[in-house]
Amino acid sequence: MKLHPLSVPYRTGSAVARFAWVLVIGTVSTSQLDGFGALAAGALVVALLGVLAYQVAYVRRFDYELTDDTFDLASGVVSRRTREIPYRRVQNVDVSRNVVQRALGLAEVRIETAGGGETEAQLRYVSHDEAERLQREIGRRKRGDGETATDPDGTAPPVEDAGERLFAVTNRELLLLGVVQVDLRLLSFVTVLLPVVLPSVSQSFPLLDLLRAAPFVLAGLVAVAVVVSSVAAVTAYYGFELRRAEGELRYRRGLLQEYSGTIPLDKVQSVSLTENVIARRLGYAAVEVETAGYAPGAGDGSGSQSAVPLADRERALSLAREVEPFGEVEFERPPKRARTRYVVRYALVVAFLTAVSLAVVRFTGVTPPVPPYSPLALLVVVPVAAHLKWANLGYALGEDHFVAREGFWTRRTRVVPYYRVQTLVGSATVFQRRRHLATLVVDTAGSQGFGATDARALDIDADRADRLREEVEARFRTSLAETRTARRNRRSGRDAAAAD
Repeated sequence: MKLHPLSVPYRTGSAVARFAWVLVIGTVSTSQLDGFGALAAGALVVALLGVLAYQVAYVRRFDYELTDDTFDLASGVVSRRTREIPYRRVQNVDVSRNVVQRALGLAEVRIETAGGGETEAQLRYVSHDEAERLQREIGRRKRGDGETATDPDGTAPPVEDAGERLFAVTNRELLLLGVVQVDLRLLSFVTVLLPVVLPSVSQSFPLLDLLRAAPFVLAGLVAVAVVVSSVAAVTAYYGFELRRAEGELRYRRGLLQEYSGTIPLDKVQSVSLTENVIARRLGYAAVEVETAGYAPGAGDGSGSQSAVPLADRERALSLAREVEPFGEVEFERPPKRARTRYVVRYALVVAFLTAVSLAVVRFTGVTPPVPPYSPLALLVVVPVAAHLKWANLGYALGEDHFVAREGFWTRRTRVVPYYRVQTLVGSATVFQRRRHLATLVVDTAGSQGFGATDARALDIDADRADRLREEVEARFRTSLAETRTARRNRRSGRDAAAAD
């Protein structure tokens, strides 16, 4: 099978648009020289024809096929590349299309595989109907279904009508999403910009000195950040819908760039309930699902996907249990001596900031608008900050899941099924050992190395960490054996049904 014929003009236009600024600068520069204007125009035409010829060759030499066991691709203009992707390794089949692609009836298909660090296969571009057909067919063959499900009239059901709808974002939640997920990078940008801009403003407008102007500028920046974040949330999650059907979650979202895809439930490594400080105050939370491998749009190369961008906390908790049926959780907190450790840590940070402030005054002679000892005022909030960090830590051993919670500004509660555990790592820094503390990291196939992306029992008693590692390992072995037995029984049932 071939890509859509309209892929040629669209790919050509996209390639030209990426380098348009180079062509414009080159044309303008050479046109200023006598006799080179026509040469530049000719070079531009040759470049456009070269791009067009390459895209024609690329599309003509691109083939794909759905076989019984694999999805096969053959591509390449200069060098030929063939790939066979077993259906059992497929994690997600995602379809995306922007405004121009929707107008042309085109769509891009991305196939992600388990353990992959990048997209395994891209089809740029096929018709939208073909994209949805591939999404359904690959999912069906991955599950091992015998025949394609059809409506009474004999046609395949559209993806958006298949399955039980679990969640649809409301207009209120869409607007709140912009408030909850304010892009703080704008605030950090202005923090750097203010010391540069305000002195010049103060010279022209004496009344607008640093202390008077800064609060108004910061308030205006927060307002702009909320508006920008709200617009970004509306365009990214407009029409967000989550459905469950045939052992997978199906989602659709987006206004300018529309996305639809699948999250296979049998590939889920962990589920996270995420609440930043604003969302907690409003009673809202987000649900993230982590699969083994790369997920499009994740940004960090992990397999983390937003299953629910924002919902009432109880509703979000109920949806998380739809993915992983965990029960009520009673968290065990670290010992109180861990809180003392945080007090010392934050106090040392305040002391460092004070030393830096004094050093600047001493060696540069600059007179700051506030006394150089002013960072010491932060010592008042050190005990509060240490308590909040300690109070938001916790872990729990459920019947079938390990649950860990951490974070104050953004609190994340991770739920890991025991049979998904890959590695258990106990660690203790020199500062932890002084207080007989340790950390247990529960790593899964979806985690990209050890660190804050894993479920962690942080700063717990060192002896308890050793016992906890043994308990999780024992439950892992039991759960893995039960899971393998259940899979064999399901496979035997399917084989018996196929034989009948």
